[in-house]
Amino acid sequence: MNACSFTLGTARLCALPSGALFDAAEGLLCVSDLHLAKSDRVARRQGIMLPPYETVETLDRLASDLTATGARRVICLGDSFDDPAAADSLTGAERDTILRLQAGRDWIWIAGNHDPGPVDLGGSHRAEVIIGGLTYRHETLAGSTNEVSGHYHPKFALPGAGRARPCFVFDAARVILPAYGAYTGGLSAAAPALRHRFGPKAFVILTGRCAILAPLPGV
Repeated sequence: MNACSFTLGTARLCALPSGALFDAAEGLLCVSDLHLAKSDRVARRQGIMLPPYETVETLDRLASDLTATGARRVICLGDSFDDPAAADSLTGAERDTILRLQAGRDWIWIAGNHDPGPVDLGGSHRAEVIIGGLTYRHETLAGSTNEVSGHYHPKFALPGAGRARPCFVFDAARVILPAYGAYTGGLSAAAPALRHRFGPKAFVILTGRCAILAPLPGV
């Protein structure tokens, strides 16, 4: 598996090229900002018809990561659905896929700003959770340490290496995951709103065919 490893607290974590984070010691796979059924939300609220395939693509990628890692625990770090009504638009096949992925696993849905309430699917629903000395929540909190979060959809472009790619951003205190969903935009990891969340020695890990580690430019 083409992954990039780093340490947060006492945990050894692997950033996968897909945008998932894996903690082998805990058998835990973490993904953020799936934004399932976004095409339904866009059609419902804006009248714009997008190809309705993002949910299948995102779940297929998640299934591949679960097979590759053998994870027995999954944390979805919030904004798993594009709004509270989006879960109701899932097809029967899509719901069955989620239930198959959940089977035999401890599955935790963290509340996000797009999906603050629980959905009618299996798993437990939490505001945040602490596992293996790390706190998992949707959005980073100032002053927090040993924290895993999402929300910002970070992306970054290496000079001369083409377009910006979704990326992990981390320092000694926290890691922010990229958006995992197929229909998601992003915020530059160097943008002040995101860069100021990190200390001077911060790094990005670009997703794609292979994970690429690089320093994050200073403020």
